[in-house]
Amino acid sequence: MFNRKLFLLPLLAFIFILSATGSSASYKAVEGILDLTNWQLDEPIGLDGQWEFYSSRLLEPGDLRGTIRKSGYIDIPCSWNRAEFNGKNLTGDGFATYRLRIKIRENRRLGLKIPRIFTSYKLWVNGELIASAGVVGKSRRASLAQYLPQVAFFEAQQGENEIVIQVSNFYHRSGGILESIIIGSEKQILDKRYRSIAFELFLFGSLMIIGIYHLALFLFRKKDYSPLYFGLFCIFVGMRTALVGERFFLYLFPNFSWEVAHKMQTLTFYLGVPLILIFFHSLFPADFSQKLVRIVRTIALAFAGVVLFTPAKIFTVINPLYQVFAILVIVYIVFVFVKKLKCREQGIGFIVLGAFALIITSLNDIFFLSIVLNDHSSSFLRSLVKTGYLSSVGQLIFVFAQSLALAQKFSHAFKNEEIITAQLKEMNMNLDKLVIKRTEDLEKSRKQIEEQKAELEKTNRTLQHLSLKDHVTNLWNRRQFDETMQVEWQHALRKKKPISLLILDIDYFKEYNDCYGHRAGDKCLKQVAWALEDAFGQTQNLVVRYGGDEFAVIMGEVGKDDAIKMALSLREAIEALKIPHKCSKGGRSVTVSIGVATQIPDFDSSPKELFQAADRALYQAKASGRNQVKFLSV
Repeated sequence: MFNRKLFLLPLLAFIFILSATGSSASYKAVEGILDLTNWQLDEPIGLDGQWEFYSSRLLEPGDLRGTIRKSGYIDIPCSWNRAEFNGKNLTGDGFATYRLRIKIRENRRLGLKIPRIFTSYKLWVNGELIASAGVVGKSRRASLAQYLPQVAFFEAQQGENEIVIQVSNFYHRSGGILESIIIGSEKQILDKRYRSIAFELFLFGSLMIIGIYHLALFLFRKKDYSPLYFGLFCIFVGMRTALVGERFFLYLFPNFSWEVAHKMQTLTFYLGVPLILIFFHSLFPADFSQKLVRIVRTIALAFAGVVLFTPAKIFTVINPLYQVFAILVIVYIVFVFVKKLKCREQGIGFIVLGAFALIITSLNDIFFLSIVLNDHSSSFLRSLVKTGYLSSVGQLIFVFAQSLALAQKFSHAFKNEEIITAQLKEMNMNLDKLVIKRTEDLEKSRKQIEEQKAELEKTNRTLQHLSLKDHVTNLWNRRQFDETMQVEWQHALRKKKPISLLILDIDYFKEYNDCYGHRAGDKCLKQVAWALEDAFGQTQNLVVRYGGDEFAVIMGEVGKDDAIKMALSLREAIEALKIPHKCSKGGRSVTVSIGVATQIPDFDSSPKELFQAADRALYQAKASGRNQVKFLSV
């Protein structure tokens, strides 16, 4: 029998993750108006409820100032399929305009976390276009589909604020806004975005490593096919993780074909169903019917063929059939495992629990993507199924449960080994050599486990390096610099405001390291970082450690004169620290050279030009003797 407390660990972890996916706020839009005057910004909320709906019309905010009559109201999140307006039921094809008015208590900067919208859109807030994906059009030829979850920010006004969204769909079975648009403060939205990306990258990396590891196991021992099936299933789920949720794959490749990406996402689901059944059959061949496994495999391959050779417009129509088929397969697996629980086979409890976690999360994803949820605005169903990307979590719980089963088997094996060793010693003392050899084998096994543990720890450290903070100075790192530069650039472009960039380099820092050592060098970097935070930490400017002894500051809506003034002040502040530097060629203390550039963005320019100008200014400062500030215009 297995330990019940250990049995509950994966289940409790799954319940925690499932409960954390929702929001406790209960604000709902009524007839196109969402009253947030009592909202304290304590947590982000969804812009759910009744939105104004203008069917078969692509209207901009200016058009809605007139006397245009709306078609009615539509619940969000929900597709427009089967919605009835003017006596007609809409299909998935078409285009429309959504409108929501939000009442805010005071002026503040807010953000929106925008999910995938089926299948292209433009979004305005208070008349300003702040986000779009694909090309919105009135026909398939005039439109272009794209899934691009993103965040956008705007200055909310006291009183009424207007959100207008144009949506068109000629590529998918369902059209409209199927997931909640989240509103919150700028920090809340960015935190939610980064946490989601980090979690999905963790899942992706973990599943891919586990999958590759099991494929390697199969290559070393090809008689056992269960590692092959399990490894392929892990890789499929890992690939799906990168294609759903925050869709990090599309963030890396924004111009990647929507059609191909949708085929890849669907195929990982279609092929994952027979793979997991085949895997369970390889573990318990006496319990799973070989004939039924073949039937499931044949049906799944037939559906996969439809996905490969037809456009998404066609295979998304048959997707509900495959979802029903997958549910039937899951019911069969549950039936078999319920019977398996009656036996007392070593480790079966953990394996069954992990399988149930995988089954429950897979059912959650199936229902989230089903017609039942997408074409109907059932608040009860949506309160139960809040997200559609839990199967990756279920897969990790499944792996964890298998690890517990393996650990239990190891523990049982060690106990048996101790008993057998004692018996053999009593029977024949001449068997000491054999006992020593077995002990050595066990030690080798222990070392192999430790090496595997070290590899996993190394992988975890690699994932941690994806964080946005520099571990030495605790400033933002280069990745955060790149993302913020894009956001500030777009903001300056919309506002026609200047943006300035300051690049700072510590003079003769290599000589400082050679003279005092790297620990002292790190301490010097921290002191310079503190000076930067003192100068800019209380402003909206972003301070980063760009790399090595180089720092950068992004200054939004800051012109040339102010930027130069701030740079001069910073240079003096660092020089005033009087950090000893006896190996400096320019003085007896640490100094810095600073390059400054300012630009008012236009559609023909890019952030790269601003960075290159600031970098050239920095090198001019170095070439002119260091410990000075140089400015270059773009």
